Amino acid sequence: MTELLLPLGMAVAAGLVGCFAVMRKMSLASDALSHVALPGIGLAIALHLNPVVGGLAALFLGTFLVWALEYKTRISTETVIGVVFSAALAIGSMITTGEELIEALFGSGRKSSLYETALGLVAVLVVVVFLVRAKQRLVIALVSPDLARTTGIDVPRLNLLYLLSFAISVALGLRYLGVLLMGSLIIIPAATAKHLARNLDGMLRIAVGVSVASTLLGTWIAQFLHVETGPVVIVVAAGCFFLSLLARRPEAA
Repeated sequence: MTELLLPLGMAVAAGLVGCFAVMRKMSLASDALSHVALPGIGLAIALHLNPVVGGLAALFLGTFLVWALEYKTRISTETVIGVVFSAALAIGSMITTGEELIEALFGSGRKSSLYETALGLVAVLVVVVFLVRAKQRLVIALVSPDLARTTGIDVPRLNLLYLLSFAISVALGLRYLGVLLMGSLIIIPAATAKHLARNLDGMLRIAVGVSVASTLLGTWIAQFLHVETGPVVIVVAAGCFFLSLLARRPEAA
C-alpha cells in the first residue's frame, strides 16, 4: 500500500489544480505545459541524474518563462504556453531517444524510493494548502482582475504561484504517468467535476474523487492485465468523464 502513497497524492494535487485550469479555460494549454519537462528529463538522463529532478527544473524554468512573457507582452497564457511547449518538445526529442523517450512520455510505473515518496508527499501538501487557502482569490482574479486588484490581491504573483503549483503537480506524476499523460489526469477529472458539480467546493471534491479513483482502479487493472499503468489510468478517467455526460447537469446553487 505504501507504494501507492505518492500516486494517490499526485492524484489529489492533479484534481485540485485541474479545476482552476478548466475554469481558466486552460485545458489544452495546461496539457501542453506538462511537456515542458521533457528537455529537463533528457538532460538529467544524459548527466546520469534523477530524471524527476531534471523534469522539475525544466518545469520551473518554463513556468517562469511563460509567466514573464505573458506579463511583458500581454499575449494570452495559452499562446505563450503553446510556443514554449513546441520548443521544449523539439529540444526534448533531440536529446531523449528510444526507450528513454517512451518512458519520459508515458511513465514507467516504477516504485519511488522512500526519499522520493517523502519529498513528493511534502510537495503534495504544499500544493493542497496553497490551493485551498487561495481558492477564493483565484476565483476573484479569474472573474475580474480589476476587482481583484482593488481588493488588494497581487494578481501577477497569484498567477505565478498557481503556475508553480501546476508545475509541481506535473512533476509528481512524471515517474508514474509521464509528461504526455500527466496533463490528461489534471484536465479530465476536472472536466468531469465541472459537469457534475453545483459549486466550486463540489467541483474540487468530485475532481479529487475521480482522480484518486481513476488512479486506484487503473493501477489495479494494469497489474491484472500486466500492461503499463499510465494509459490505463487515463482510460479509466476518460470513462468517468463520458459516464458523467449521461447524468443531468445540476443547476448552479
